Amino acid sequence: MQVIIIGAGRGARLMPATEDAPKCFAEVADRRILDWTSAALGENGLDKICFIGGYRIEKVRAHYPHFEFRHNDRWPDNNILASLFYAEDRMDGPFICCYSDILFNANVVRSLMASDADIALGVDTAWMDRYEHRSEHPTGDAEKVCVENGCVTQIHRDLHDGHAHGEFIGVAKFSAAGAARLKAAYHDCRKRHSGKPFREAPVFEKAYFIHLLQEMLENGVSMAHVDTPGGYIEIDTQQDLDYARENWVSNHLQN
Repeated sequence: MQVIIIGAGRGARLMPATEDAPKCFAEVADRRILDWTSAALGENGLDKICFIGGYRIEKVRAHYPHFEFRHNDRWPDNNILASLFYAEDRMDGPFICCYSDILFNANVVRSLMASDADIALGVDTAWMDRYEHRSEHPTGDAEKVCVENGCVTQIHRDLHDGHAHGEFIGVAKFSAAGAARLKAAYHDCRKRHSGKPFREAPVFEKAYFIHLLQEMLENGVSMAHVDTPGGYIEIDTQQDLDYARENWVSNHLQN
């Protein structure tokens, strides 16, 4: 199965760790975030990795020569969704995509691969535990998910915390049919909204991945949720990095 890692942005909120390197080079327990990602994928036999880079892509190329690369040379002017589609040529079959600034364990990947859904989203059901002292990245920034009967019904930052089943962790699995639906939805929205506002984004090019997922949900596309009670940490700020350095190894071993 193909893997696509989205890692073009700089991550200014993680300064000074990103002063001369991308976010995925920040270290937790003497390993880069990207090393933890590679390990979680590798434990599931996934080594066909396409990395979408932008800021300091040359560093990733130098340290991970076994990756395939796509260069988002417009990374300052676009966002996660547009960045993902720099690897559209790797979406002809089933694939897993993930953000590059997250820690997740092998069980998350294993569960997603085991899902028979055409589209399955990884969801952390213990998400509120991490937000207790996360003042620099409040719950209003969380990509929250509502579910019903095994299916995702909403994915949105503005969902009420108490109504959310969990937080989308930034890891998703698509079958070949699911990938075809994703590509069709992207190109339809791009045709209608390019250079114009799209959902909460000021222009389509600045849209997040979840904006397209929500659009697809509203158009009747089914998505399953694969739950993990932890086993995941997002690293967006220095506060997050400090938290990960204090908690990830024990968290990882327990999950």
